[in-house]
Amino acid sequence: MEETKSTLTKEKGIDQTVYEKAHEIKTSANRPYYEKMKAIGKMFVRDKIKYLVDEDSFEVEDGLFARCKDEDFLPGDAVVTLVAKINGQPVAIIANDLTIKAGTWGKKTIEKIIRMQELAEKRKIPLIYMIDSAGSRLNEQFETFTDRRHAGKIFYDTARLSGLIPQIALVFGPSPAGSAYLPALCDFVVMVNKNASVYLGSPRMAEMATGEKVSMEEMGGARMHNTVSGLGDMLVETEQEALDAAKKYLSYLPQNWLKTPAVVEAKPPVDGKSIEELVPANQRIPMDMYPVIERIVDKDSFFEFKKLYAKEMITGFCRIGGRSIGIVANQSKVKGGVIFPESAEKAAHFISLCDAYNIPLLFLVDLPGFMVGSKVEKEAIIRRGARMLSTVANATVPRIAVIVRKAYGAGYVVMSGASMQPDACIALPQAQPAIMGPEAAVNAMYYNKIQSIEDPAERQQFIQEQREKYNDDINVWSPASELYIDDVVPGDRLRKDLIQRFGLYTQNRDILEGIAQKKTVVRRG
Repeated sequence: MEETKSTLTKEKGIDQTVYEKAHEIKTSANRPYYEKMKAIGKMFVRDKIKYLVDEDSFEVEDGLFARCKDEDFLPGDAVVTLVAKINGQPVAIIANDLTIKAGTWGKKTIEKIIRMQELAEKRKIPLIYMIDSAGSRLNEQFETFTDRRHAGKIFYDTARLSGLIPQIALVFGPSPAGSAYLPALCDFVVMVNKNASVYLGSPRMAEMATGEKVSMEEMGGARMHNTVSGLGDMLVETEQEALDAAKKYLSYLPQNWLKTPAVVEAKPPVDGKSIEELVPANQRIPMDMYPVIERIVDKDSFFEFKKLYAKEMITGFCRIGGRSIGIVANQSKVKGGVIFPESAEKAAHFISLCDAYNIPLLFLVDLPGFMVGSKVEKEAIIRRGARMLSTVANATVPRIAVIVRKAYGAGYVVMSGASMQPDACIALPQAQPAIMGPEAAVNAMYYNKIQSIEDPAERQQFIQEQREKYNDDINVWSPASELYIDDVVPGDRLRKDLIQRFGLYTQNRDILEGIAQKKTVVRRG
């Protein structure tokens, strides 16, 4: 339903002036951006809200009459703020109105945003930002930039609320200059392809400052941020898809850091090949982890996080036996599942998000380790890998690691291996935990011996024999025998085992023990 179709309540007397003023504020047809928005298929701000929230939940706005006087008429000062219900739970919403001054921030825009942030913090409810703004108004900078309750406080509040309440940024259009930090500070960022853009300086500004000629899409487009920079967590094609994503995302989370996610009715997994059939015994054959995930989780429950970024690492929410669980998994079909700087950062972001909101973690391990070489060293693989390790080590939510196949070196450690003190470290029969794989290990241990064998056939036979011996040493029964891992689980029993274990390890330990005093900040990089 378009905003232009809003109707006036047939009231008499002074009340009628309120209804008329509200109608004038909400009506879009006479605004410059109205026809342009219709032409490119964009939804009007209140239509987005009605689409997102529960039926009959959008009844009250805060600050509707901001700047409503004739001499200063800017309806709502280009932002809609309210509390409504999504999935039956209250959620605060801050939404730019593109039909008013291109959604720019003015003196009352900022005050409305700050007040809604403060209300969300006070009531401990999630906060959704619908971003579609050309930035701050330069002609109002004195009233919007320098004071304690000016634009900077929006970022201060967003940063402070990280890990306290879920914060979602739905980027429908531009988010330039300083306002670019708003989505960057949120937990979950959804961007609409070809419409959303986030950048500190526009292409025109970049050309003036540096001489670089670049398109808007290259500079800060939605696809770039989802595939290259990692700022975006989900790329969608329509505004409706973005709103649907926000609703689904919230279904996996609690209202705030002091609560745990709701448990829903369990669904069986999808039908298909057994895990035994899906997991190749040959460690050198790349394995697709997605079908394995689908055989573990409740049907249609996997909600992937950062799907287009660092694809060698899979992260996402799911339900296992009706419980909300976060999955961190290696994808050996992409770059062999090796951890790169970007994949370490991606995992750390997701782990901190789950830890902040009391979502247990499942690690599915199949990797040869971290990438090596001068390129990744320059890209800070040690620092970014250490951040992933630190995030895992400091997580207080229940953690279960499943060694699916190979688990080599520091890669095994950061994937919540046994030394990272998970609640359980279990393995499939194909598991092979070791410092390194047989090829690298034999070469390291017998390099001089190998070089001394002149006959090529004899040399190859020696190498093969040593690899077979090494494989015998690192098969799953060696760590199981020494109690280095907690259990060896047949593939057909894995889901049942995980349901039982997560059912026993339900809550964040600090909350369970009644000593919760600090929260986890959700960190992107």
